[in-house]
Amino acid sequence: MIKFSKPTVEQFLRTYVISNFAVSKDESRLVFNTNLNGKMNLWAMDLPSTFPYLFAQKDQSSNFIKFDPEGRYVLTGYDNDGDENYQIYAVPSEGGVPQGLITGDASEKYYYVHLSDDGKRVYYVTSEGNPNFLNTRVRNLEDGSDILLNEGTNGPTYLTGVSEKEDVLVYMRLLANTYIQLFVKDGEEMVSLTPDPDKVHVATGPVFVGDKDIYFTTNYDQEYSYVAKYNLDTKKFEEVVSIDNESIEGLQYDKENNYLYFGTEKGVEDILYRYNLETNEVEKLTTPVDVLEKLVVTKSGNLYILGRSATIPFNIYKSTDGENWESLTNNRVLGVSQEVMVEPEVVTYSSFDGMEIEALLFKAKPDNDNGYTIFWPHGGPQASERKMFRAMFQSALNRGYTIFAPNFRGSTGYGSSFVKLVEQDWGHGPRLDCVAGIEWLFENNVTDRDKLFLVGGSYGGYMSLLLHGRHPEYFKAVVDIFGPSDLFTFVNSVPPHWKPMMERWVGDPERDKERFIKDSPITYLDTMTKPMLVIQGAKDPRVVKEESDQIVAKLEEKGRDVEYLVLEDEGHGFSKKENEIKVYNMMLDFLEKHQG
Repeated sequence: MIKFSKPTVEQFLRTYVISNFAVSKDESRLVFNTNLNGKMNLWAMDLPSTFPYLFAQKDQSSNFIKFDPEGRYVLTGYDNDGDENYQIYAVPSEGGVPQGLITGDASEKYYYVHLSDDGKRVYYVTSEGNPNFLNTRVRNLEDGSDILLNEGTNGPTYLTGVSEKEDVLVYMRLLANTYIQLFVKDGEEMVSLTPDPDKVHVATGPVFVGDKDIYFTTNYDQEYSYVAKYNLDTKKFEEVVSIDNESIEGLQYDKENNYLYFGTEKGVEDILYRYNLETNEVEKLTTPVDVLEKLVVTKSGNLYILGRSATIPFNIYKSTDGENWESLTNNRVLGVSQEVMVEPEVVTYSSFDGMEIEALLFKAKPDNDNGYTIFWPHGGPQASERKMFRAMFQSALNRGYTIFAPNFRGSTGYGSSFVKLVEQDWGHGPRLDCVAGIEWLFENNVTDRDKLFLVGGSYGGYMSLLLHGRHPEYFKAVVDIFGPSDLFTFVNSVPPHWKPMMERWVGDPERDKERFIKDSPITYLDTMTKPMLVIQGAKDPRVVKEESDQIVAKLEEKGRDVEYLVLEDEGHGFSKKENEIKVYNMMLDFLEKHQG
């Protein structure tokens, strides 16, 4: 009989990203953003058929998809090779070439917010004229008039909710990832939806229920986010529903059945719930995935979700009852079943100060184990590593590597206080959490002291650089994917609308000069002695190319072993399939070269 070889790395990397989707009003068409043809484009399916076809080609990432309620067009937003300067385009109802609708200079941003029920008015937020704090405008598509609704002040301000009659607007002021205010604009006055806007808390995701009630999620005065309600007449704020030790997010309103749907973040996985607004009953639903990326509730009450799990790539599913799910897409690893891939173990360990840290441990299968482990500090930092498919993880596991991914202090999913612990402490507590995790690996015989690699991206790239500089004895080699190398230059190079948040997030370079020096990887060039691979997107707006340029140049001056790859047509990530394959093949070849 024919004997086939084991799966190759390329098979895992040939999976596709689905970053967003939308469903038409009559549910006859689903449009989604994917790199199915190697670059990000909009594809569609004419339901109930699930055969995808190219809907709009621009070979760029889209940040939203919105159907015109009357079926005349589809709105979407594109950036340019990952620069994140999204602008608004229109696509004919049957698909075609995207046409600029609300655009401007290539350096400006135009973020879609809301389309009126008659499809004639587009509400949007723009950096034009106010790059630090942003402005809100509305464009009339019939006469082309464009009106300024709000000028952001005191922090980046986004329109985030529009009532059905378009007479009430809700604004979000983003002061930090852990400090987000919600306001209703009443004349020129901004009225807070929470009792005290000056108290640090998060309030997001407003949903209008009827003419007078605004439901939203907040962690005001609590550790975990819950559903709250604000009444426009009484000005009263009240808690509606909470789930113990789970943060509620992503409210969706089912008007026909008077339900609220929401997901909760619980450590490394998400849970979907349905809340009956009449009976106040909460029902836990089943889902086919562990991590929910997006939920859509249609007028008919049908549910559509985009999600993934550790061994299931991005897919879109439909349910009519919240219990039974039909997969509308069939995104899978080429020729590899779920059973061949590795599910993670959820483990906990004690850090340097006794704090419990949760982590994901992906163990290489015994018949394939090469004895080496990859330590992966996640990005964010106010994010977390979760049970979600990463082609890089499964391809490395296929090569025999074990992977350890800790959710160090600052990670989401473990309460408000835990998330705040990374603020103005990028390089001490989280670093020592990582060190404790490394020691846990040795103590529990997961790996040997001479068989550990270090790989990270974004904040994880920063942490990889810092761990390399301060604890080089642990690692055989290091991979940094677009990581900040110098906190002084980093805080001054972020996008303008990020700058108002940097003091709370990272600190003040003058006031915190000693800490910035101590926590900047570039301080430790002398001890960065292990082989390194550095990856950088030339158009990255978050961690600019100079962050990688400067540390690579200084290490090369010292004669260190450094490989450097710059992707000219990428930003903070990999939107083009061939680039992703190139990067991860290069990374795996680099690790293999340094196993000896």
